[in-house]
Amino acid sequence: MKKTNILLFLLVIISISFYFFYSEGSLPVNKSSKVSKIFIIKQGEPLNLIVNNLASEGLIRNKIIFYLIVKKLGIERKIQAGDFRISENMSAQEVATNLTHGTIDIWLTLIEGMRKEEMAQIISKTLDIPEIEIVRTTNEGYIFPDTYLVPRTATSEIVLSIINKNFESKFDEKLHTQAKNKKLTEKQVLILASLVEREARQSSTREKVAGIILKRYLADWPLQIDATVQYVLGYQPNEKSWWKKELTEDDLKIDSPYNTYKNKGLPPEPIANPSLSSIKAVINANENTPYWYYLTDKNGIMHYAVTLEEHETNVQKYLQ
Repeated sequence: MKKTNILLFLLVIISISFYFFYSEGSLPVNKSSKVSKIFIIKQGEPLNLIVNNLASEGLIRNKIIFYLIVKKLGIERKIQAGDFRISENMSAQEVATNLTHGTIDIWLTLIEGMRKEEMAQIISKTLDIPEIEIVRTTNEGYIFPDTYLVPRTATSEIVLSIINKNFESKFDEKLHTQAKNKKLTEKQVLILASLVEREARQSSTREKVAGIILKRYLADWPLQIDATVQYVLGYQPNEKSWWKKELTEDDLKIDSPYNTYKNKGLPPEPIANPSLSSIKAVINANENTPYWYYLTDKNGIMHYAVTLEEHETNVQKYLQ
């Protein structure tokens, strides 16, 4: 009996202690505060990191209690990425529910190697801006791929202004000078980088592929790049893609200034929106590379050749 009474007494003490611990941890950090902070949640951030960041910024009293509240409310998967206006006078539950809605800004991720119609689709889905507004008011190659924090109510003008400022800060004066030393204009760099982006999807191969493309361009060889023909062909309804997978002999004969099988030199404009990695690959490319040819096998591995005979051997070996 005594042991039972002792256990009950301990349970009561523990329950009361936990109640006060939970209650205290649920309270606002500063109930009288009238100051709010902008709290940012990045895409893909796990709950434990979000909780730690809230605590370090003094927006919650107790990390354990906040975590328990989120679990209790069942909102762990409802917490959004973006930025939120949070005040020290909010209770832990108010902070938690606030993170599930009402972001001031939201994250917009634009993927490298996409053409502007694909970029417009992403912007439209994220911000409810008509795709046609983006397509009509942008130039191919200048929609810089990156992750942006943009106002939820942003217009197409605001979004494109944010993207353009980021492009100018990344493709900076130093890179422009290096391009000029290579006797390349900004437009030429972007055209070449868009070709590299579509041809060499792995960062480890971009500079070598850029060197080969640049070498062929400077030697006045036809570049013979499939992606330029894919760009001309446009959207493929059967494949639901802007990039046709298998090109035919007739495709390669299509009459267009973008067709680098029929025309020497560069296409008139970029064929996609290249990453900073591809831009740098062009600027740092070695046009004195011994290679004239490259191909990508069915496993995505690149193979290079000095002579046409070597290239044809690679074609037979890796693509037949």
